[in-house]
Amino acid sequence: MPEFAELLKGYRRFREDTYPRQRDRFEETIALGQHPKLMIIGCSDSRVDPAQIFDVDPGEIFVVRNVAALVPPFEISPGQHGVSAAVEFAVQMLEVKQILVMGHGRCGGCKAALRQDFVGTDPGHGGFLAEWITLLDEAREPVARKHGVEGRKAELAMEFAAIRQSLTNLRSFPWVADKEDQGDLKLRGAHFSIKEGVLYSLDEDTGEFLPED
Repeated sequence: MPEFAELLKGYRRFREDTYPRQRDRFEETIALGQHPKLMIIGCSDSRVDPAQIFDVDPGEIFVVRNVAALVPPFEISPGQHGVSAAVEFAVQMLEVKQILVMGHGRCGGCKAALRQDFVGTDPGHGGFLAEWITLLDEAREPVARKHGVEGRKAELAMEFAAIRQSLTNLRSFPWVADKEDQGDLKLRGAHFSIKEGVLYSLDEDTGEFLPED
């Protein structure tokens, strides 16, 4: 397949250039294990790779990515809780000091949640996606009332609302809330504008997203 062949070209560049430069770093993580201080919850969108955006070395960030960078609320119902497992591992086992929820511009998941525009509702035909983004139902309502559901202004408001919702849901995890209260864990929100190449951070005091230098 040509797609995999292109990946192998990148792998060969990695082997020839990046790996030799980073060999000591890789060997250090093998000997000592991984000890990232920051977890990033990002979107699966192919244009917003956290390692590329933040230009970090191997072992520096613990990353989980999913559609629209969503965190479900804490629950113990039967099921496979992938994001919750990643949060648990990062906070309790790796003892990260910060969690960054990073949304982005032109997010298809947020757009679908805002417009409630689903391809289908059967598994394999959009059903899993439709169910997943019901996590944004509560966040959607005030956005739709204020901005409607069409246009870039409404979409941006929905993207911001999704980040805030995931932060709220993170705080529903008891061990996350406890560590935040004790000052051992910091929660942050950010939005990456693909069009501008600019990161906007959520200001805790104003609740606004402000551009980083």
